[in-house]
Amino acid sequence: MSGVGEEAVASVYRQCRRLKNRVLNLVDAPVIVLAYHRVTQLPADPHQITVTPDNFRAHMLHLRQNCRCVRLDEDWSGQREPAVVVTFDDGYADNLHQALLVLEDLEVPATFFISTGMLGSDGEFWSDELEHLALGMGDYPPCLTLQDREHSGSWPSVSREQRLALHDRLHRGMLKIDGQRREEWLEQLRQWAGVGRTARATHRTLTQDELRDLATSPLVTIGAHGVTHTPLAILAEAEQRREIDQSKGDLEELLGRKVTVFSYPFGGRGQFDGTSRRLCREAGFRRAVTTFPGQLHRWTAPCQLPRQLVRNWDGQTFASRLKAFWA
Repeated sequence: MSGVGEEAVASVYRQCRRLKNRVLNLVDAPVIVLAYHRVTQLPADPHQITVTPDNFRAHMLHLRQNCRCVRLDEDWSGQREPAVVVTFDDGYADNLHQALLVLEDLEVPATFFISTGMLGSDGEFWSDELEHLALGMGDYPPCLTLQDREHSGSWPSVSREQRLALHDRLHRGMLKIDGQRREEWLEQLRQWAGVGRTARATHRTLTQDELRDLATSPLVTIGAHGVTHTPLAILAEAEQRREIDQSKGDLEELLGRKVTVFSYPFGGRGQFDGTSRRLCREAGFRRAVTTFPGQLHRWTAPCQLPRQLVRNWDGQTFASRLKAFWA
């Protein structure tokens, strides 16, 4: 099929999907769940998970003025109008020091999903450290040689373009291995870059005390996000259970309250599975969210709720994207 033909088919598919959504929205008022990660200002954001404070305020102001904002742990069964849920993944410190200030000022509720193994860590999330090691501004050896039982290889690392390719290759590989092997890869990267394990202040995670402070806000719901920030589908059932149950238990012990919502780490199709969903139900989670797009209706599977990823859009672009999400 030619490129023109493929685009025509895709256009018809999009129109059919919009028509289907409009019909479903007449039957049952939709809920849109928005997925954020960070609210801060960074010199570089290769994974596009950061929204500046000004843009985030514009987003929340638009929601406050134009939408009904509900909590993820609410009962929506009697809802008769469209609504929006705001969520955050991971547990960065800026969730407390930047995002919460805006949320409280505009009275918008939000759910924060916490990766408990990183609470108070003296390191960074593995994806952040990978970015820093591969794409920082230091002097690099001409190539990286990685030793691994499945993914060994050697790749050039002189130019910026080569290091970008190296970063992308390693990131894809790290999504397919467990935490212990990821740490082995990172240690080889540290030796290659000639640095030790360090954490940038700009990328630090919440401490336990900061999480308690975050949780005291009446607008905040705390949810679980695993322990090691590993896609669950690559793990055996026992390891998946540990990630799910331990993150729930860690948070409940720390906060002294029940935790009833979960976010699958990374959360794309293929990054969690039927075992993940079953284990979430068995752990007592009422809802679990993904990162693939869609709307929520009363018939949507509660342990596979879609979300819309939000990028660093200005207020006008956000309003336009939100309108498209409804369609």
